[in-house]
Amino acid sequence: MFKEFIQGLSITLKHLSPKHITTVQYPRVRLQVSDRFRGLHRLVPTQDREKCVACYLCPTVCPAKCITVESAENEKGEKYPKVYQIDMLRCIFCGYCVEACPVEAIEMSGQYELANYKREQFIFDKKRLLETK
Repeated sequence: MFKEFIQGLSITLKHLSPKHITTVQYPRVRLQVSDRFRGLHRLVPTQDREKCVACYLCPTVCPAKCITVESAENEKGEKYPKVYQIDMLRCIFCGYCVEACPVEAIEMSGQYELANYKREQFIFDKKRLLETK
């Protein structure tokens, strides 16, 4: 019984040592997220426009119904999204939109800092989604 007590106390003391830090000093030190982390959405650009072909699969598969797409055609007859919006306040970051996209036009970045002061700033349009890194 005394042996188990000493083992438990040694674990506690090991966690109290200065080299065993569990808290990250957030604004100065950023967390390293894993490759599988589902953060902010990003539209993938090509040479002249975004890769999206406005197939409507992402808003169809979205369980939160936070994606809005309106299509148009260019002079070559190719479909593209005239309007592409994601309401980040409704999004649950499930990643279904990324899985459903047949041309891999949308991906989820490792960006996790999404704080804003106004609700309107959480509606990400096509231009803002193309700028995301």
